[in-house]
Amino acid sequence: MSEPTVAIERAGPADAGEVLTVQRAAYLGEAQLYGDPFIPPLVESLEQIRKVLAGDAVVLKAVLDGRLVGAVRAQFSDHTCLVGRLVVVPDMQGRGIGESLMRALEREVAGRVEACVLFTGHLSETNLRLYRRLGYTETHRERVAAHLILVHMRKPLVPAGTLG
Repeated sequence: MSEPTVAIERAGPADAGEVLTVQRAAYLGEAQLYGDPFIPPLVESLEQIRKVLAGDAVVLKAVLDGRLVGAVRAQFSDHTCLVGRLVVVPDMQGRGIGESLMRALEREVAGRVEACVLFTGHLSETNLRLYRRLGYTETHRERVAAHLILVHMRKPLVPAGTLG
């Protein structure tokens, strides 16, 4: 029997509750890793997520058998895509859903921006491995707290329609 296919599609304001639930579940491990229960993804409100989903950000969701199992968002600054909140429910992590979301996001923004940028914590080895595998390279590190150094990464995008 084959694995069910995960569908990647745009998320909208009606998805806010599920996005919040997945985000909180996914970031609990990060909070434990850094010993900080107040990281921004865990304290973001339902109303804040609704606003993001109703605004000009691109938010993609991964759906498996009607269940929202992952999401990622992109906001824009000049010719750059700011990638954030890549989340996958804990019981589905390690199955390529995060990678599929990132690749779909890159395709979605390809003609619109020159590069994607993101950051993750210095202890988040799984995230760092994923981003490196996808072609992101470290640009700099930023200490934001005694327990946290953000690793900033960037990936240039090939403009849509320029590949043969």
